[in-house]
Amino acid sequence: MKPRTAVCIGVGAAVAVVGAPLALGAAGFTSAGIAAGSIAAKMMSAAAIANGGGVAAGSAVAVLQSAGAAGLSGGATAAVAGTGGALGWLTSFIWGKAKNDAPPDDDPSDDDDPAAEPMLKVTDLVDRK
Repeated sequence: MKPRTAVCIGVGAAVAVVGAPLALGAAGFTSAGIAAGSIAAKMMSAAAIANGGGVAAGSAVAVLQSAGAAGLSGGATAAVAGTGGALGWLTSFIWGKAKNDAPPDDDPSDDDDPAAEPMLKVTDLVDRK
C-alpha cells in the first residue's frame, strides 16, 4: 500500500468518527432531545404522522436520537470509521488515477501565459527576402 493511500484511509476514518456526532448535533439530535425547528424535528414529525402519532422503535429517527443522546456505540463507531476509511481509500484511488492519467507537460510552446513567450525571436532579426 502506498503511503498516500494509508494516510487517506486514516484521515477518512478519523474525520468520520469525529464528524458523525457533530453532524448528529447539527441535524438536531442532541443529548437533551430533539431540537425544535431542526431537521430532526421535521423527521420526527413525519415519522409520527406516518405511524399514527408515535415514532416506531428501531426507526431511523429513534436510532439517530439514541445516538445523539448517548453517543455512538462501539459497533457504530467501528462502522462509521470503516465507512470513512473506505471513502478515504476511494479518494486516494481517484486522486492517483487523475495524477496518472494527466499527460506530462513537456511542451512549453502550448503555454497560455503570454509572459512566458520571448518578446523578440531570432527569426525576427533575420532579413527575409
